[in-house]
Amino acid sequence: MTAEAAQSARLHMAGQVTKARQVTRKALEMGTPTTNISAAAVKELRDKTGAPMMDCKKALAEANGDLEQAITVLRKRGVAVMEKKAGRATKDGSVTSYIHAGGKIGVMVEVNCESDFVARTEDFKELIHDIAMHIAAVDPKFIRKEDVTAEAFEREKDIYRAQAATTGKPANVVEKIVEGKMSKFYEEVCLYEQPFIKDNNLTISQLIATKIGKLGENIGVSRFVRFKVGDPNGVTIAISKAQPAEAEAPAAQ
Repeated sequence: MTAEAAQSARLHMAGQVTKARQVTRKALEMGTPTTNISAAAVKELRDKTGAPMMDCKKALAEANGDLEQAITVLRKRGVAVMEKKAGRATKDGSVTSYIHAGGKIGVMVEVNCESDFVARTEDFKELIHDIAMHIAAVDPKFIRKEDVTAEAFEREKDIYRAQAATTGKPANVVEKIVEGKMSKFYEEVCLYEQPFIKDNNLTISQLIATKIGKLGENIGVSRFVRFKVGDPNGVTIAISKAQPAEAEAPAAQ
């Protein structure tokens, strides 16, 4: 090979490498998955999460094909989308009921979204059914952290303090015990903070976030009531302070 031919070959190879780098850079900038992800893996992730096919493919690429990591990626994206859409008006939605334990426990819950179109989808209907079933099984007392009254919080704290005091430990140790128990308080009484009964790795808030990410609308629980037959204290009524947002008034002409 002549010196001129060798130089030409080197220049051609350098050009090919530069072109490949440019393609890879463009793919990363556009969020295009560069990892070879099988259709079977995408389908499995979609079946587990209900997320759109392209979102599943991108999540798997970001997680280097690891299914559990991809689920975490999708959940984080869902929470991010949920936060972005939190201020949008949710004046539509649906009310559903759930009867459990041979008619001994009943729940009615209102879940809001932005449009009648989304309210009629199977994904939305599945969500409100799952939420009603969860309420029947777990009996939360509030919907969100913000809904917990100061009185309820302090009352529970006093109960924990009295229980801890019976141990005979010093006051400073008792307070640490109380603080530890109170950290679990919201999880015990707030619907949004509770692990979903069908998947303990997912809170109700995260469950809603995945649906927001998939359906593209703000979604929220506004109120529910739970009855238990034969229990005089077996009625729970919860109404969120975060009521469905009012649509912005049109600008003055």
